[in-house]
Amino acid sequence: MAEHLHQPPVPSGIGLVLTHGAGGDARAPLLVALGEAFAERGVTVVRYDLPYRQASPSGPPRPAGAARDREGLREAVAAMRTRVRGPVFLGGHSYGGRQASILAASEPGLADALLLLSYPLHPPRRPAELRTAHLPNLRTPALFAHGSRDPFATRDEIEAARRLIPAATALVGVEGAGHDLYRAPRRAGVAVAAEIAGAFLTFAEGTVFDGA
Repeated sequence: MAEHLHQPPVPSGIGLVLTHGAGGDARAPLLVALGEAFAERGVTVVRYDLPYRQASPSGPPRPAGAARDREGLREAVAAMRTRVRGPVFLGGHSYGGRQASILAASEPGLADALLLLSYPLHPPRRPAELRTAHLPNLRTPALFAHGSRDPFATRDEIEAARRLIPAATALVGVEGAGHDLYRAPRRAGVAVAAEIAGAFLTFAEGTVFDGA
């Protein structure tokens, strides 16, 4: 199944497409917890398996397939717009968030805001290999959620990347969390997901809705 739907008990008319990182799938604990947290707040959520994962149950994505993964996200956002009457947001963990941001930079207005979970700013221990070339063209509001122990970027590096983006941005720092964001000392993953969901909707309220 390419998608997993969370229907809110009281729909707000808002939709969110969430996708996964390299090597993972839409059943990742973080995405499940986020789907539930957003649905509790009235958001219709689809957890979406990228085309590379639909083609194979395991293994990482290949660079040659990135364009097809972005096309899959485009189709998922379009499908969500047929389900809800209000804004549609796009989010992804690591590789999924990177592809979401590249897609949004090339197609302004496709999504109303982005949720970038553990953005993979550079490979671990290779800080010079920055994945920021598209960020100056990103005009979609974006909230980053990032763990303080994530080897793909420090907080200062994420802050520097945010300054490249001409749209509104924000950062939720998760103290003690690594790249998966789901495991933080003394904090349950559901609590982290609830914090991220609340912060993102507050961010959207101050950017997307105020600008509507």
